[in-house]
Amino acid sequence: MNQVIPGTVNTLPKFSDMYNVIHIDEKWFYMSQETQRFYLFPWEDDPYRACQSKRFISKVMFSSGVARPHISSDGIVLWDGKIGITPFVEDVAAIRNSKNRDKGTIETKALQSITKEVIRSKMIEDLLPAIKSKWPSNACKDIWIQQDNARPHISPNDREFLEAATQDGFNIRLVNQPAQSPDMNILDLGFFRAIQSIQYKSFPDSVTSLIEAVENAYIALDSKAMNFTWMHLKYCMIEILQVQGGNNYKNPHKGKKKLERLGLLPTEIEVSEKLLEETTNYMNEGYIVNNVIQQNNIHHNVPTTT
Repeated sequence: MNQVIPGTVNTLPKFSDMYNVIHIDEKWFYMSQETQRFYLFPWEDDPYRACQSKRFISKVMFSSGVARPHISSDGIVLWDGKIGITPFVEDVAAIRNSKNRDKGTIETKALQSITKEVIRSKMIEDLLPAIKSKWPSNACKDIWIQQDNARPHISPNDREFLEAATQDGFNIRLVNQPAQSPDMNILDLGFFRAIQSIQYKSFPDSVTSLIEAVENAYIALDSKAMNFTWMHLKYCMIEILQVQGGNNYKNPHKGKKKLERLGLLPTEIEVSEKLLEETTNYMNEGYIVNNVIQQNNIHHNVPTTT
């Protein structure tokens, strides 16, 4: 509801364009799939992978941030909206000699434990500088970063983050996405899946080559496809409002590629006044019920939980 711009005498309510919103999330990327299908000539050897179990397939967690691309009415990409994708890794010295490297050789290892301190450092040292360097000079510098509700994520009121986020003329704020709503994040809605499908076309054999493959897949992703995902997010918002905030809705398919070919792809998604009124009444009803329950608990000396 916070993304809805009220209607006027001549216009219907509509969702904001979200050009000042950045979605961030983390995802594990694996060296290879559990099962893969190959087409081989008769004289080619079958692919061989030496791995005791799927639990031993190497993986690296990446953090990514994306904004809505800026695309002109002529279909020209003015800005791709890609803030960056960075791995959670560390460089460590080899403890002992092996046939692959000598003792003391610096190796890149994936971090397996992602704590709040690690997330804070990643956001302040990597994400914020990337936003400030890549953000269009003529774009609004009041920016909202949406994150999910994972335990390691920092609070929107984190002092160190706010101090770094309000420098250089920027006013960057954190906000948590609705709980149990994966479709409210662009990355979960299709961005990560698209990157992974590109990444699986390569065959990395080390952490370094896996990082390179993921970064190349991130760069290769079409910006117009990203814009379709941002449009799809708004269609999902309408479906969620229709089921009163639940997840029991069908994924909407609007034929966005076809609409773009015909020049009919909308830049703004309108919301009916009836739907907004029904949603507002439902939210107000829930607020009243909660207040009545709290008042009854206080009257009967029942402890309340927050």
